[in-house]
Amino acid sequence: MKIETEEKIYDDINITPMLDVAYVLLLIFIIMTTATVQGITVNLPKASSTPSLSKPKTKAISITPDGAIYLDTYPVTLQELETRLGQYKAAVPDLPVVVKADASVQYQKVIEVLDVVTRLQITQLGLVTQKLVK
Repeated sequence: MKIETEEKIYDDINITPMLDVAYVLLLIFIIMTTATVQGITVNLPKASSTPSLSKPKTKAISITPDGAIYLDTYPVTLQELETRLGQYKAAVPDLPVVVKADASVQYQKVIEVLDVVTRLQITQLGLVTQKLVK
């Protein structure tokens, strides 16, 4: 009687040990790079208390549903808006301005405000909107 021994042929590779080695190497790499990026300790110079490179404060023009115009939180007419924005523009040439108009306001009122901003040659202008929720 002859006993036949069957030899199993493996046609796939067990990659688990390779992955273990790869994870260990990745972990060592992460630890070593964070340990070497400590930097050099230096004594930084002190700056003056007045910021020299500060950004200009953005001016907000709001238009309510009844057509009232506000500069920041103060109610103004179109003439007052032009005068005050002109003063701010003289102090800060690249004055940023945002226009927040109610959705129900008449389009003509928004155009009048945009005309004032255009006459003053304010180039940094933003129109505030809400994100459309679907």
